[in-house]
Amino acid sequence: MAFARGPVTLVIDASAAFNACIADGGFAHYGRESLVGPPLLWPEVRSSLHEAAWRKDISGDLARLGLERLRVAPIATRSPGGLGVEAWRIADAFGWAKTYDAEYIALASLLGCRLVTADAALRRGTARLGFVIGPTEL
Repeated sequence: MAFARGPVTLVIDASAAFNACIADGGFAHYGRESLVGPPLLWPEVRSSLHEAAWRKDISGDLARLGLERLRVAPIATRSPGGLGVEAWRIADAFGWAKTYDAEYIALASLLGCRLVTADAALRRGTARLGFVIGPTEL
């Protein structure tokens, strides 16, 4: 599978979106990339923002700012046919009990593009796929 470079579709996962929501530059790090995510992305990031504020890892003000940044984030929702089945297959292939991470991988695979994650364990565990990258690899 060939993966285009430059201003192309890039699947962003909840960990990378969360970091962008609370970063000074917001989503500016992604520049001209055309960001997409599965429907799961928004509830996951909202939950992470709420949990981080609840645990006092971030301030309530930053969590609310992150929530607003998520609301206006330049991310399009994509849910192609077969997404759930492909996520299930990927979870089976990697031996995962849950399909959450597999949703992002499945979307990138179905769209033929890269997936950006801030989750180092996910990045390492899926390195063999060749299309899962970290934010610093853009």
